[in-house]
Amino acid sequence: MTSPEQRGFAIRPAVPEDAPLIRALIHELAAYERLADEAVVTVDDVRRTLFGDRPQAEVLIATEGRQPVGFVLFFHNYSTFLGRQGLYLEDLFVRPDARGRGYGRRLLARLAKVARERGCRRVEWSVLDWNERAIRFYRSLGANAMDQWTVYRLTGLALDGLADEGEREAASTT
Repeated sequence: MTSPEQRGFAIRPAVPEDAPLIRALIHELAAYERLADEAVVTVDDVRRTLFGDRPQAEVLIATEGRQPVGFVLFFHNYSTFLGRQGLYLEDLFVRPDARGRGYGRRLLARLAKVARERGCRRVEWSVLDWNERAIRFYRSLGANAMDQWTVYRLTGLALDGLADEGEREAASTT
């Protein structure tokens, strides 16, 4: 079996010209996660939020030769308990025809290197509970499930309603 290096594997930081590729990879990931109808991100959204005046996240792109095979999208978070920043891995995706060749592990290893270089004390992410292949992979790396934590999310009308409440509260204190 040939190594990733022998196949011309490389990881590089994304650049603004990668916006269409990043959007395409996000949509491929959404389809894999059975959430295609939730992926409404546009190329302009990617350009603005990743490469604009105030980037919200970063992307590393994995390539085999000149072909993109995957990506990792991440951003900083902060741990009050550790008093340090960490990295939150929002998305890790390797195209199906490139899986099983070590690319996911290499992307996570590079992300761990970035975390260490920046003084981060942890890298965290979420995984869908039905994605047993990913769960086995993450466990093989030594990652621990945070089973005692449950993710909550506000969206749509619930988010708007709470934001309205926040606006009323702010207006009453000024």
